[in-house]
Amino acid sequence: MPLPHATKRRLITVALVGPASIWLFVFLVLPFIAVIVFAFGERAPEGGYQPAFTFEQFANLGARSAAFVNTLILAPIGAAACLIVAYPVAYYLAVKASPQRRLLLVSLVVVPFWTSLLVRTYAWMYLLGARGIPHLLEFVGIENVRLINTPGAVLLGIVYGYLPLMIMPIYVSLEKLDRRLLEASADLGAKPISTFFGITLPLSLPGVMTGVALVTILLLGEYLIPQLLGGGKVFFIGNALVDLFLQSRNWPFGSAIAVTLVGVVVIVLLVAMRIAWRVAGTRQVDLI
Repeated sequence: MPLPHATKRRLITVALVGPASIWLFVFLVLPFIAVIVFAFGERAPEGGYQPAFTFEQFANLGARSAAFVNTLILAPIGAAACLIVAYPVAYYLAVKASPQRRLLLVSLVVVPFWTSLLVRTYAWMYLLGARGIPHLLEFVGIENVRLINTPGAVLLGIVYGYLPLMIMPIYVSLEKLDRRLLEASADLGAKPISTFFGITLPLSLPGVMTGVALVTILLLGEYLIPQLLGGGKVFFIGNALVDLFLQSRNWPFGSAIAVTLVGVVVIVLLVAMRIAWRVAGTRQVDLI
């Protein structure tokens, strides 16, 4: 007896979505449930987890306030710096570059991802270290310049490491831009700056919000760049988690910080999505 059409569609949907759903549940949902359980537990005398139900770990979050402050300050600043550098590049690629050169230039943007972030960060450690840029500055009379192990070095590493992730969403938005709107704006006598703020920027805001959200969320859990370029003096939440889980072996406290971090990420996502939806729903073009 042949199956009804609706039943066939359900079976096809289950066959397509089922494997991914099982994968996400086993490797994402279950580990996060375990982290939540650990967050309400206590540290065992020998380290690790001891079953309990207490809010002590969350009440003690202030003990790692420096990591939270550094992350919540430097992550948005790093995302903003990436945006400032990325937007002109994405604009040139999407609007100004010829089709023949565009593919090559976009490939050059993606090329850094072919190399490990660890290797690239080590290269910046050498450039910012005593034998790198500070050594060159000594030849022009500028001495005692310290670049490594500073917040500025961390921000530089953030911009370098995450810049392609900011460029690509903005580039995709700008590539879909209807050039006739720009021509109409020019025909109506609008200045280029008015055209940019009245047409180009509003139409590219979804890509901007996507890039900002993507970079900010990744930076909230960043560990490698602060560890190498910050020299242990610029702590992010990721550095605190490594210390608590692998060195102090305080799994409940580390889990509480991880749960709090996930909460911050969810808030960032909701805010970014709300802004993007509002921009997309109320998008207007002002030609004057």
